[in-house]
Amino acid sequence: MSQLQSLRGMVDLLPQALERWQAVEAVAREQFRRSGFGEIRTPLLETTDLFCRGIGEGTDVVGKEMYSFTDRGERSCTLRPEGTASVVRAALQHGLLSQGAQKLWYAGPMFRYERPQAGRQRQFHQIGVEWLGAESARSDVEVIALAWDLLASLGVGGLELELNSLGSADDRQAYRKALVDWLEQRLEQLDEDSRARLTSNPLRILDSKNKDTQALLEQAPTLADALSPESRLRFEAVRQGLTALGIPYRLNPRLVRGLDYYSHTAFEITSDQLGAQATVCGGGRYDGLIAQLGGAATPAVGWALGMERLLLVLEAAAMAAPNGAAARLVGSSVPDAYVVNRGDQAETMALTLARALRAAGLTVELDGSGSAFAKQFKRADRCGARWALVLGDDEADRAEVRLKPLLGQGEEVSWAVAEIAAIVDVLRTP
Repeated sequence: MSQLQSLRGMVDLLPQALERWQAVEAVAREQFRRSGFGEIRTPLLETTDLFCRGIGEGTDVVGKEMYSFTDRGERSCTLRPEGTASVVRAALQHGLLSQGAQKLWYAGPMFRYERPQAGRQRQFHQIGVEWLGAESARSDVEVIALAWDLLASLGVGGLELELNSLGSADDRQAYRKALVDWLEQRLEQLDEDSRARLTSNPLRILDSKNKDTQALLEQAPTLADALSPESRLRFEAVRQGLTALGIPYRLNPRLVRGLDYYSHTAFEITSDQLGAQATVCGGGRYDGLIAQLGGAATPAVGWALGMERLLLVLEAAAMAAPNGAAARLVGSSVPDAYVVNRGDQAETMALTLARALRAAGLTVELDGSGSAFAKQFKRADRCGARWALVLGDDEADRAEVRLKPLLGQGEEVSWAVAEIAAIVDVLRTP
């Protein structure tokens, strides 16, 4: 019988890796709490129509990458490929917008059928924020600053903010016509995918990864040329806000993002920790999405970051700065003490002691192997604990425990097993 394996692109998160994820999530959760964002959790499975209407049928996500199927009720269902549409659907379904603007954040798995590679899997994980009902340019600045500060607090170095304005729907329509007219005159120079997009979603050609197409686009008209005076003023206000906060940015007129619902501000934050610039966070404004999904016209802005890519960046940052914030996050945690024990009476006493120390807030690993002391001490050394708590027959007869330092510092001491407070003090002393 062949060994069962996970599906390609579906990766197990094992305890050591998951510890790093939880450390990152804890930092993010605290940042969001301080900024007034509340957590929302939406189902993994939604109706396919939600994403067709929200993301756009002409996008690669809807056209090529979604995991969709027909359920037993003859409904077309899709594993969510991104978080924003689900959050908006939930806000509309539960009437959250009738209570005023909503500042929400989410975390969890998303699904896209694409070629797996480092930092990108078919089941991937995102953390994101959505500010529904936020209209001002200042709200754009605030959510960008939230992303920037979160990444900086995690210890990500080499950050660069790329910024663009997609303008209003009318601006994009005018630009779309100008771009299509220009590209149709150079049709033979476009790659195959870009030719297909010319009629379905021409703005996505700006995001082409084909080098020849990118070289051609250097001469193409830009969206900035098509912005209305109102859109220009709004974008200038965003830029001024970022400058006031001391957040540097680089204008990127080719930045369009991959989903149809964006408008006005679009941004990506990259890091050079992996050698080349790698996108770790992206988002922007999507004023038309809520109306698109059946709600009243409501402005909104948000972003998402990919956990898999972020963890790769953090590991590189930890190697570059072994004493930095990233190193503290991705480093393995170690127990405060390792309980070495052997013998019937000692093993019972060790279980009681470990439970009492854990109740006092310490992390205690209890060796349950019953193997020789030498083997247990080797495991204690490998786990990185500062102290070994030793219980054998002699200690059990005296109802004592030996506290043996493992890192070459301090002296071995003995305490009555009942003296929990004293033992805790010793274990907590630097």
